Amino acid sequence: MAKIVCQGTLLQCNFGVAPMPMIVLPEHKTLAGVLPVANINDHLPMANIPSFGLCSCLKNPEVQAATTAALGVLTPMPCMPVTTKAWESGASQLKLAGKPVVTEQSTLKCQWGGEIKVIKPAPVTANTK
Repeated sequence: MAKIVCQGTLLQCNFGVAPMPMIVLPEHKTLAGVLPVANINDHLPMANIPSFGLCSCLKNPEVQAATTAALGVLTPMPCMPVTTKAWESGASQLKLAGKPVVTEQSTLKCQWGGEIKVIKPAPVTANTK
């Protein structure tokens, strides 16, 4: 059984500096206890996916420009996630609003090259097989 992703689940981007809690709006009207549950379409920047502080990925144009201005010294810039595609590896058998539920094994790609992972899921389990 995999843990499902709910409001407040801690996420981390491999190019970000700080883990941050996911935001899950109660639009699906499905709760795990008192927490809204996420499906793979809950990937909108700032609405679902918060800023991870600073970004250090050179594919991010702001980081690239700041690093160039600093004569090649990596210069992290404020993180603004660009997550245009759905979460990968959702629970294929457990669906919410017709889409797979996000689990602790799911990952999300940022357009700038980062990979967002669950680092501390909510303490809720579900049969996802």
